[in-house]
Amino acid sequence: MLSFILKRLLLAIPSLLAISFLVFVVARLAPSGPVEIIAGDKASPAVIQQLKHQYGLDKPVLVQYTDYVWNMVRYGDFGKSFQRGGQSITAMIRTDFPVTAQLAWQALLFAIVLGIPIGIFAALYHNTWFDRLAMLVVVALVSIPSIVMGPLLILVFAVQLRWLPIDSWTSPSHTILPMITLGARSAAILARFMRSSLLDVLRQDYLRTAIAKGLSRGKAVWKHGIKNAVIPVLTVMGTVFGALLSGSFVVETIFRVPGIGYESINSITKRDYPVIQGMTVLVATLYILVNLAIDVMYGMVDPRIRSQEAKQ
Repeated sequence: MLSFILKRLLLAIPSLLAISFLVFVVARLAPSGPVEIIAGDKASPAVIQQLKHQYGLDKPVLVQYTDYVWNMVRYGDFGKSFQRGGQSITAMIRTDFPVTAQLAWQALLFAIVLGIPIGIFAALYHNTWFDRLAMLVVVALVSIPSIVMGPLLILVFAVQLRWLPIDSWTSPSHTILPMITLGARSAAILARFMRSSLLDVLRQDYLRTAIAKGLSRGKAVWKHGIKNAVIPVLTVMGTVFGALLSGSFVVETIFRVPGIGYESINSITKRDYPVIQGMTVLVATLYILVNLAIDVMYGMVDPRIRSQEAKQ
């Protein structure tokens, strides 16, 4: 298993380099850059040239990228923000990322607690009213984007009913609406995959054999069915967590959550290249590590995978 983890980490390096280079180049394709935004429309060419030299933007793009990667690898330095008074991107991540991580993990936990049981009961009561109602709710939640659900939840629960606050990020009650907005679609996805996976397991011969030998249906499903059905869902969880990290950008902007998503949206509008690059590399790294953790969990849940890794 250790060799497998090391191989995956080594394979992640080219992926991160490719992602960082793509973002580095694409960010500079915008019609206007950070210098024009900082200097203003009436700035003279001399002032613009001075600012470009100050921020190192007068160098060729490949030279800028090489310097960026060298500083990031050797010193762990993601650069400094053009807009926030030269604040270090590393310091921004240290301050803002815990908020985004908290929101993403809360949304993932919400999705698991809500989606997995719904999927299990929908499979166990297949073609009943509960199954049809559950799938109707799943389709509705998958179809509604967070940019629509967020304002709707604010209108109902914060404005009309006044049950939940949205004006700050200082107490657990402030996290409820962002958590639901971010996790609702993921809960629906997990419910749908869990239902499909468990239905497939329930049709397997080994489960019918266990019941025929005297094991109750409930015990057979709990001991053999759910454990095997959850293995494919683990892969979906890795994808879901990556979607939660990227989806938090929109949710943080709607609810003004002080995380990296909110700062990333602001940096895009202001062409703050170092912030865009640093946040993108951070999210890509987390996405790769989460999927690696899912692969490790595979081996913990399924002994066959552990034996295959031992043979390699």
